[in-house]
Amino acid sequence: MKKLLFLFVYICLAAPCSKAQNADVQNGSERFEVYLNSLKGKRVALFSNHTGMVGNKHLLDVLLEKGIKVVAVFSPEHGFRGNADAGEHVNNSVDKQTGIPIYSLYNGKEGKSDEQLLRKIDVLAVDIQDVGLRFYTYYISMLRLMNVCAKTRTRVLVLDRPNPNGFYVDGPLLDMRYKSGVGALPIPVVHGMTLGELAGMINGEGWLEEGRKCRLTVVPCANYTHQTRYHLPIAPSPNLPNMQAVYLYPSICLFEGTPVSLGRGTSLPFQQFGHPDMTGYSHRFTPRSRAGAKNPPQLDKVCYGVDLSQMSSEEVQQRGLDLSYIINAYRNLSIGNRFFTPFFEKLIGVDYVRKMIEEGKSAAEIKNKWQTDVEQFKVRRRPYLLYAE
Repeated sequence: MKKLLFLFVYICLAAPCSKAQNADVQNGSERFEVYLNSLKGKRVALFSNHTGMVGNKHLLDVLLEKGIKVVAVFSPEHGFRGNADAGEHVNNSVDKQTGIPIYSLYNGKEGKSDEQLLRKIDVLAVDIQDVGLRFYTYYISMLRLMNVCAKTRTRVLVLDRPNPNGFYVDGPLLDMRYKSGVGALPIPVVHGMTLGELAGMINGEGWLEEGRKCRLTVVPCANYTHQTRYHLPIAPSPNLPNMQAVYLYPSICLFEGTPVSLGRGTSLPFQQFGHPDMTGYSHRFTPRSRAGAKNPPQLDKVCYGVDLSQMSSEEVQQRGLDLSYIINAYRNLSIGNRFFTPFFEKLIGVDYVRKMIEEGKSAAEIKNKWQTDVEQFKVRRRPYLLYAE
């Protein structure tokens, strides 16, 4: 097994290999007996958002009640309260309940303010619910903070949470020519890792700037394995309102790189797709401006397409990353080189998928091309897994 030459501390669990029930899973943030003493007397910053709940209280409030000196909060895309649009700039602010300053990592600025702040911090605690996709940006915010902490020697404490898409790996590895704000690491679209596992891999594989290492500690979940079908108790972002959307997200998000609506601005975001000029479909919907989707694609236009909201979760999970939806829309619209935008390559991460779709290849043929990527990545990630596969 590959030797791990980095400071990566975790607590070994006697977790069973069978599927755990949602009620049995204990998030890292709930395991105070493991990590609370390490925060006492320290200046702590918290990277979190509205998903960082412990029971019916936010971890920020719980830590303060327990006498931990939290001096700053970092918030990701969608903001600390989780209600901003995708990609929307979010300003720094102050938490009204506690008076603690909130520093947005999605304010459109890449300066030295994070480094200046983290030099005054002893520990950065990470507690946020990810969904396990390369283009879901919470891990990129964590990566950015890890880069700074590696420079400042600030300790990073990841309080791990389950990955609702952690039961499989799918999609091509990111060709780093397409590195962007929706893809920062050479990992598949569906990497199947928790943030704690991914943080360990980032550190161990030398993916931080200049090959630096973080002083990293991970507190794993209890009673969780990669076969656990963990249902999120809180929507992780405005347009992933339920588990159907979370399971469909790997496939349907690719429509962001096309003119086709994926349901933003409706009651079924990421659970339907359509376009005003698609033909042969009886299903219709009209995107409207609403919270979390102020200016959605095809705003106020009637779109015709496919409703996926009633597909069984088992079938969605079995299909994994399924290109058949985007292939069907491409063939239906027949608009040639006006169908894909450059953003599509940033999402899928390689150049061959667009070419194969345009050549008339099937979803199965394209998926077969990236299977070697998947198998090689599964081997490469194995030393960093904290939970049974």
